[in-house]
Order: sequence, then C-alpha cells, then structure tokens
Amino acid sequence: MLNKRKYFINLAILLLLGCTSSGRLASENKDREALKEKTMLSSPDTERKVDSVLALMTIDEKVGQLVQYNGKWDATGSKSSKRYKYKIEKLKKGEVGSMLNIISVTSIRETQRLVMEHSRLKIPLIFGYDVIHGYQTMFPVPLGESASWDLEIIEQSAAIAAKEASASGLNWTFAPMLDISRDARWGRIMEGAGEDTYLSTQIGVARVNGFQGNNLSDINTIAACAKHFAGYGFGEAGRDYNTVQVGEYELHNIILPPFKAAANAGVATFMNAFNDIDGVPATGHKILQRDLLKGKWNWEGFVVSDWGSIGEMQAHGYATDKKHASEIAIKAGSDMDMESYAYEASLKPLVEEGKVSIALIDDAVRRVLRVKFQLGLFDDPYKYCDEKREATEVYSTEHLEIARDVAKKSIVLLKNEKDILPLSKDLKSIAVIGPLADDKDSPLGNWRAQAKYNSAVSLLEGIKAAVSDNITVYYEKGVDLTVPTVTPGENQFLFPLEFNTTDRSGIPKAVEAAKKAEIVLLAIGEDAYQSGEGRSQTDIGFKGLQMELLEAIQKVNKNIVIILMNGRPMDLSRPSELVPSILECWHLGSQSGHAIADVVFGDYNPSGKLPVSFPHNVGQEPLYYNRKNTGRPSSKGNVAFSSYRDAPNTAFYPFGYGLSYTTFTYNNLNLDKTEITVNGSLEVSVDITNSGNVDGEEVVQLYIRDLVGSITRPIKELKGFKKLKLKAGETQTVKFTIDSETLQFYTANKKWEVEPGQFNIFVGGSSETELQDTFVVIK
Repeated sequence: MLNKRKYFINLAILLLLGCTSSGRLASENKDREALKEKTMLSSPDTERKVDSVLALMTIDEKVGQLVQYNGKWDATGSKSSKRYKYKIEKLKKGEVGSMLNIISVTSIRETQRLVMEHSRLKIPLIFGYDVIHGYQTMFPVPLGESASWDLEIIEQSAAIAAKEASASGLNWTFAPMLDISRDARWGRIMEGAGEDTYLSTQIGVARVNGFQGNNLSDINTIAACAKHFAGYGFGEAGRDYNTVQVGEYELHNIILPPFKAAANAGVATFMNAFNDIDGVPATGHKILQRDLLKGKWNWEGFVVSDWGSIGEMQAHGYATDKKHASEIAIKAGSDMDMESYAYEASLKPLVEEGKVSIALIDDAVRRVLRVKFQLGLFDDPYKYCDEKREATEVYSTEHLEIARDVAKKSIVLLKNEKDILPLSKDLKSIAVIGPLADDKDSPLGNWRAQAKYNSAVSLLEGIKAAVSDNITVYYEKGVDLTVPTVTPGENQFLFPLEFNTTDRSGIPKAVEAAKKAEIVLLAIGEDAYQSGEGRSQTDIGFKGLQMELLEAIQKVNKNIVIILMNGRPMDLSRPSELVPSILECWHLGSQSGHAIADVVFGDYNPSGKLPVSFPHNVGQEPLYYNRKNTGRPSSKGNVAFSSYRDAPNTAFYPFGYGLSYTTFTYNNLNLDKTEITVNGSLEVSVDITNSGNVDGEEVVQLYIRDLVGSITRPIKELKGFKKLKLKAGETQTVKFTIDSETLQFYTANKKWEVEPGQFNIFVGGSSETELQDTFVVIK
C-alpha cells in the first residue's frame, strides 16, 4: 500500500512545481489558453491544480489519460495472456486514465495500487460502470421509472444507486441515457425516459442530481454521464447502431434540450453515440462536441466515446484506419477512447507529425484531470475503497424498502372495466398464471449491474405474502416464454433469445387452475433480455405461445388481469379485447412482486402515466403524440389525407395516460391574461377534484400549441406537470406559469426565441386532454 503521507508530500511538490511551469507554457501557447478559457467553470483552485499536473506530464502520460480499458479481470490474479500483461504494464507506467467493469473494493484497490505504486506522477484512475437503474438493489428500468412522473423518487433512486456503487469502489456511471425514443422497436427505449423532450429533460436532470449530489467529492456520489450525444434514439427502422437522418430543427428542438439541461446541471461527463447524423458519425462530429457542447454551451467536463466507437468510424466509411479515426475524433472533441485502442497508438504520432495540435491533447487531458480532482481522487486515490461500506451499504433493507416504493409508483393502470381492481382480500381463490408469474429474474430488467441472478421478488411471492391463509392461490406457468440456451449469468450479449413455440404441455393445467379461481392474474410480456442494447425487434407483440395461453384461459374465466412485464411499448390491441384489466408493470426491479401486490390489492392506488405512446400495431412506429399537423391532417371519410386505411393515427394508449382507482375532474381553466409580450408571462390555473371514493394521486399535465411558426410546429407539446395527492372529494387549484422559456424554440433564424402569434393551451390528465384556452403573444 502506498504510504499516504508520502503521497501527499509528493503531490504538494508536484503542485508547487507545476504553478511555475504552467505560467511559462501558457505564454508560449495561445491555442492552449484559448481552449482553456472556454472551460473555466470550476474553482480557480482546481484549475491551478489541473494545470500544475498537466505541466509535468510527458506526451505518453497525457495520451494515457485519454485511454480507457475494459477490466473484466482480477487484478490480483495470475494471468498469462498478452493482452492482460500489456494492460498491467500500461497501468504501471501511468498510461491509462480509466478502467471500466472492474467490480468490488478489493479489485479496484489493487488496480489503483498498480498506478499509485509504480507510475511516475501517480495520477489516480477513475473507475466506470453501467449503473443504469441500480447497482445491486434494482429499481424499475428507466422507462418504467419514468412512468412515475415523480422527480423526487427518481432522484432518490439514482442517489441510492450512487451510494451502492461508490461503496463498491466505483466513482463513475454511464448514465443517464437522455436519448428521445419514439420507436418501440428500438431495444434501448427501456433505458431512457420515453418520447417527450420536456419530460426527458426533467427526469434527466433529476438523475444527474441523484448520482452527483451537491458535491462530487462526497463519498456517496459518483460522476454521471449524459448519453448518447446525439440522436441515437432516432436510428432508422428502430434498429440499434443504425444511421440517423434528422433535420437541424428537429435536432435542436427535440433531441438536444435534455443534453443542454444536463450540461447546465453540471453533469461531469458526456458519452457520444454509435450512430452517424446525416453522414457524420457522432464520435467525429465537431459541430456537436467541440463547437456546441464545449464551445457555445461552455461545458467543462470530458467526453468519452462509446465502446469502440472511435475505431468504428472505419466501418462507417468515414476514416481510413484507426490513426485517421483518432485524428477525426480528437479534433471533433472526443476526449477519452473507450476500448478502441486507437488513441494510445495514434495520438503521439499525430502530434509529432503536426496533424494534431498539442493544445487539443492538453484540453482533453485537462478535462479528465478536472473531474478526477472534483471527485477527490487526488486527495485520496483509495477514498472509495472501504470494505465496511461495501458490506453495509449495498442491498440494505432500507434500500429495498425504497425500491418497493419507487416500483409501485411506476405502475400504470391501463384498463379496469367494472372496477375489477383492486382485488378484495376476502376473495376465496386467485390463480397466478403465466411464464413470468414466478420469474425472479426478468423483473430485474436488462442493464442490471450487480443484481444477483434470481433475486427479485416474483409476482407469485408478492401475492402469497399479501394474502391470508384463507385465500387459495393456485399457480401454473402455462408455457415457457423462452427455450433455455445458456446457464444463468452468462453474457446475454452473446446469443439471441429462442422462444418456445412448440411446448404446450402446461396449458391444460393452467386452464384448470383458471377454472377454479375467482380471479386470474396473468403475468405475460417480455423476458428481461428482449429489450436493451442490441435488442431491437420488428415484432412488439407477445412472443412464443403467450397469446394461446391467454385465449385458452379466457374461454374458462373472463375475470383476467394482465400483469404486463416489459421494457418497451407493446401491441396490446388483441389482449385488450379479451380482458377487463391491464396493469403495466414494466420490469420493476428487486421488489417487483411486493410492489405489484400493493397495487393489485389497493394498498397503493396506481398513479403512473405513460412516458411513451403504445401503438395499435407495430406499423404505426415510430409513434409519438407531438407530431406535426401536415398540410392534410386526417379526415374521416376522405382518403386524400395523411392517415392509415387500417388503423388510426392516434395511439392505442397515449402518452401521459394512466387510470386510477378513483376519478379526477378538471374545471375552471383560467388564464390571468390573454395577451402577453414575447418577454412577458401569464399564469394558468385549474381546479382538480378527486371525484371518486378513494384517495389518489394525479399528474396534472400542461400542453401548448403554437399555431403558426417560422417552421411547422407540433400539434401539442408538454410544457409542465405537477403530481398531486388528493383525498376523496378534495379539490385543489394548480397553477402554471407560461413565460418566454416555455414558449421559445429553435426558429428559422437558427436561434432560440419566442415568436409572436396565437397559442392554444391544454390542461388535463393525458396528452389527449381537450380542456383548452387561447392566448396571444405580441412583440
């Protein structure tokens, strides 16, 4: 172990020497100072320390800070592979800036020790990992959690994920994903906040704040990463890694605002994207990364490539080889190379050949060092390596209780004819049926970090725990969803799922169970690995024999509640015809079964609202509520309009939609003025009444429509929301402020501004609300 006192003495000497050197170098290189001035957002003391370290570094050490290696190996073990030995030697030389996928305090400490005890300057590593919706305590997948529309619990779940990850030695997560996702076919739709820019922006900032807290140097916080910059969710045909074709105005008005908000919130890092945008790979996109993000937005953190995306510019046909790709990427503003092995081989020769300015290298290194200082790693490289924290703060009882609360608030009641839900605990019998009914793994979802296999509370377990011994609970799987192809825990990236389409042997037993029960809870949907990275699908229906199972049960028992488990919008048109009730439960995480039982039995009144539209069928995709009107909007009875012949234009279940066990009525929509200037504001008020018999929560949603613009505008845009708790019979007045920030957009003048004109305003419980009023904006 490095003597800590000796380390701090060396650091003090390094900083003292660096102050003199940095002053000399600054006067010699105007380009370096010009780049530096754009990023002087952290404290002057931190900047002085960063420059002091930078001044002592060789070109090899500088390039090393821009290199990130995958580390799925035990740093304490004996390995013989050339790649392992190569990485060890690079670490000892101080020519690696970051590692990812090294897990546990023991492994991280030993890897850090290789640098701290052997390298010349002893610049600590930063350790990253995909902590997406929890570390070991799993929360709902991000799309599901977004259905809560509850920014407080979203921030809380991110904070707990950060607490557990930091207790295991990590200090950087590759989250949140801020991509707008309009296409249910795209596998990674599960990883974001859905289709709407405003909602995604608010949720993205909440997640950044949760991960990073008020101070990155706090032991319970980790650096966040805004990804994927940019346009990744708009891949053609919903296919992952695919090309993206978006216009300039769509890019600025729809895709970029969540990233701008994250930058303003102080997110420590950005990650660029696999896709190209109108022919330019995002990893090599100078306008986005250097001109906009680091220039106009004046953001101070560093940009990491996605896995191998620098080298992949060769496959794009944008770079001749890795050296050329490295030149493109560093000039474009991509600071750290994740697993391309491009920068380490190419940047030094590029500088020596005069193709890349040393000022660009220094700018990238400065950004990496800045984040390491902000994390407190220079003060104590081992600050996150505490076995006591790891033993007590990971997967704690407190965290599991909060996970249950978040999960139940993420559930969306889609259908509830004849008020079949909530179920009475005086029932005599319940049948819990389906391939996902006793599944303890799928509820964990994809991107599950260090969640233990089969650790979730299953639906069956949750129901049994919630009822008395007087209620008979029948269970039958009915059918298997998938055919097992690997042993549990193997890398799910390495194989496609194979669905069961032949084994119907369990259906008769399921039918018999349904006959005996008063109510059937049918758990169907998606396996955890049907959504996520690389999991795009052309079919968003129910795979395997699930529909056969549903139809067979429906013939003997009409009282069916579908417990839908999924990571994407699904085609519910046929199931909705067959059952009176559908509960959208997503992949809810560690406490899934208990949370579902809380809602099923009415211990919690569902309050979730859809963050994404559900289609009538896959042919509507991409589908989103804030579409353009077109010159020929849909018209019944006339074929010469923008519509389908075999389906509506609208969603089956629209964005913002979700039922409750009570009802809410909206009255007295009022604007305190009907005319404002472009810099003025007005107040909107509306009365919301819980007109049912039980207490509940409602998400009050504010939408606007700009009727005429310098570019065509959406038919409706979410611009505000508030979540209320209302007792039965209670009325509350909700107020929203509409001002220039609400009304501005990226106009034909290529800037953000408010244009005069007429606006419609809508307030209600979903994007299909019709309660509206009008106001005018004048110059």
